[in-house]
Amino acid sequence: MRVLNLGCGVKTSDRVEVTNIDWSIYLRLKRNKAFRLIAPLILNGDRWNHFCSLPNNIIVHNLSRNIPFESDSVDVVYHSHMLEHLDRDIAAKFLLEVKRVLKPDGICRIVVPNLENAAKAYLEHLSECERSPGAAKTHDTYVARLLEQSVRKEASGTSGQKPLRRRLENMLMGDARKRGETHQWMYDRFNLTHLLERLGFTKICVQSYKTSLIKDWAAFGLDVDRYGNEYKPGSLYVEAIK
Repeated sequence: MRVLNLGCGVKTSDRVEVTNIDWSIYLRLKRNKAFRLIAPLILNGDRWNHFCSLPNNIIVHNLSRNIPFESDSVDVVYHSHMLEHLDRDIAAKFLLEVKRVLKPDGICRIVVPNLENAAKAYLEHLSECERSPGAAKTHDTYVARLLEQSVRKEASGTSGQKPLRRRLENMLMGDARKRGETHQWMYDRFNLTHLLERLGFTKICVQSYKTSLIKDWAAFGLDVDRYGNEYKPGSLYVEAIK
């Protein structure tokens, strides 16, 4: 079985069946010899650890352009918290690329932030604010879950840095959109299902992080942390067949 793990970041699999592909700014910078020399001066804390932890078994490729595999050549295409970072027209083209590289009856497994969950939490907290005005102090937290990553201008890790480091990071790595941090659209079980149907996928179903049509999916460890807990809590998991 051949599995593509697209937009993987550092969440990779070393199983022989898996090919990890990503286009993060950190990977592109890691390929740059000059940047590798000055990276310790610019990156610190968690971001330096993130930079150092990037595995070597990743193909660096811009997936918004295409998927570098032949048609009808893979059994499973998986991507987690990637689709929402693509403009809507590019997202549709990307999913058509997924469909192209899948074998007949191949499985596409999509993980995205669940807009439904965020909206429900917002409405529930709105009611709480009506009952207890003091709850309004934390209400922006619920608004942020809906909007913050769509309107963010500066990368979150950079915004809290000291002035010189902040300027250097913004100059070298760009703003939040250039780094792929911003959400360009959000999905729930209805609009994602409709999009997949429109693109010709079949047998679309909602899964959980523990369930899948993919044989022995749990063994790949892509939807869980090292303790076996959900890696991206509250996500929406959808699978579809070519």
